[in-house]
Amino acid sequence: MNFQMGCAVWGYKAWVGDLFPKGSRAADFLRLYSRRFTTVEGNTTFYSVPDAVTVNRWIAETPSGFKFCLKLPRDVTHQGLLMPQVEDAIAFIHHMSGLGDRLGPLIIQLPPSYSPSQIDDLKSFLDALQTTQATFALEVRHLAWFRADIAPELTALLQQRGVGRVMLDTRAIYDCPDNPELDSERRKPRVPVTKIPTADFTLVRYISHPTLEMNDSLMHEWVAQLDTWLRAGQQIYFFVHCPTEVNSPVNARYMQHLLEQHGVPVPELPWNAIAADFPPNQLSLF
Repeated sequence: MNFQMGCAVWGYKAWVGDLFPKGSRAADFLRLYSRRFTTVEGNTTFYSVPDAVTVNRWIAETPSGFKFCLKLPRDVTHQGLLMPQVEDAIAFIHHMSGLGDRLGPLIIQLPPSYSPSQIDDLKSFLDALQTTQATFALEVRHLAWFRADIAPELTALLQQRGVGRVMLDTRAIYDCPDNPELDSERRKPRVPVTKIPTADFTLVRYISHPTLEMNDSLMHEWVAQLDTWLRAGQQIYFFVHCPTEVNSPVNARYMQHLLEQHGVPVPELPWNAIAADFPPNQLSLF
């Protein structure tokens, strides 16, 4: 499966009655989510590391082919330099390898304070991680990483080590007349989108506008880009976020609809088999 679609989390109470059947319990959210989407961006591990019992439960509740793309803990990535935390990072990676074939690329999300002046530390850290069997994708947020004189060096660094790029696209919530993040607890950074893959897989984090039609031009732009990459053999993990989290699943499903509508070679979303009739009011927006 070269294309996998998902959201940032698998459990959100307000999804009950839409993504999940009415009356669904929190204990069933992962099982239900994994029958509707094929991957999840595991924010949970950024805040706490699950024990072995939990890891085994994640395996038991998800079908073969489902992928967890988990973030390295913030105690590793958000404490300044990375190398002092490398032993903890490797211990986390070995622990999460218990997921077996459910484990997708691990996300190294660097804070806005981590700048190109620390690139030697980043090189050493990525080299140290090569001793594991895991695959990794890097997300940078300091704006200097996107400068014309710095970006090629980062691209080369990732390409040489087979580390994928996390492409964060926040344009939908910033290039709009309103403020979709007004009530959001965690604001997403406003950074340029670098559409240069650095490995045979890429992670896209699309931060969608709560009003579906406000995503029109950007979603169509991504449809064309994904078509090119998938036909070239790229593995794509596409995650749809939204400042209003209740809207994330329907926005993701509409993105899937656009891909299918335009003949992009993507597998059918499992959710479609459960709820075959896409809401007419959503389809008529464009």
